[in-house]
Amino acid sequence: MSHPESFSTARDPLPDQEQKQAALSYLNEAWAEARHDGVDGDCLAQASLFAAFAELVSTYGEDAVAKFVEGLPARVRNGEFSIQMAKQ
Repeated sequence: MSHPESFSTARDPLPDQEQKQAALSYLNEAWAEARHDGVDGDCLAQASLFAAFAELVSTYGEDAVAKFVEGLPARVRNGEFSIQMAKQ
């Protein structure tokens, strides 16, 4: 039995910005659940950074990721990751 198009289980990929918003929403939910279970925020941050960098390295390679992180100190100092700025 075939299903009409509207019942297809395959989805078109979301545009990049929508994927990033969806990913952030999933991560926020996971963080909230972990914090509710008593996991320390610093531990969550370090584990998240490890997982993120491991994914980037597996996708782009060590040299490309090393080059990317060279710019992080300036971005942090410029407030790019500060909560107040992120909400604007």
